[in-house]
Amino acid sequence: MTENLEELKVLCEGCQKCRLGATRTNLVFGVGVENAEVMFIGEGPGENEDLQGEPFVGRGGKLLDKMLNAIELDRHKNIYIANMVKCRPPQNRDPLPDEQEQCIMWLRNQFKIIRPKIIVCLGRVAASKIIKKDIKITKEHGIFTEKNGVLMMATLHPAALLRNPNNKPGAFEDFQKLREKIKEVCTHTYTE
Repeated sequence: MTENLEELKVLCEGCQKCRLGATRTNLVFGVGVENAEVMFIGEGPGENEDLQGEPFVGRGGKLLDKMLNAIELDRHKNIYIANMVKCRPPQNRDPLPDEQEQCIMWLRNQFKIIRPKIIVCLGRVAASKIIKKDIKITKEHGIFTEKNGVLMMATLHPAALLRNPNNKPGAFEDFQKLREKIKEVCTHTYTE
């Protein structure tokens, strides 16, 4: 398709393969560095993301940024953040299976360009599509598995942590495990 994220984004902006393209305010393609060794993947944009055109910018995004900063990660310096679907589902519902299928090629192409060593799925929807169909997010978060040479981990979605703050310590442990894994397998995440 293309070997450049900006070119891929331009192509994606013209996408109308599913019903979500007709109702979006802005495409929410992704944000971060093109050579990121760590890629975070959420399910889909919410209202704030749709308005601003960037993933994870609402209350959940602010929490995510705090957790990232605690382990020296930053969406503008050393990671990449994207969603499975690039357009907001109505009323922030989960993306439907057919919407995910129509949009997954954009995510696959982002992955091919970025070539991360670690993928972190934010929430059950992304984890069940990318890591394991029947994942039990509350029991299996923080566990690394390898798939096609890429380490993958699921963690709780920031919006879910806002709804249930009792789960924040477990999610923070996931981020601490992530920091250790980055130190183990990544070469430039903490040096740039």
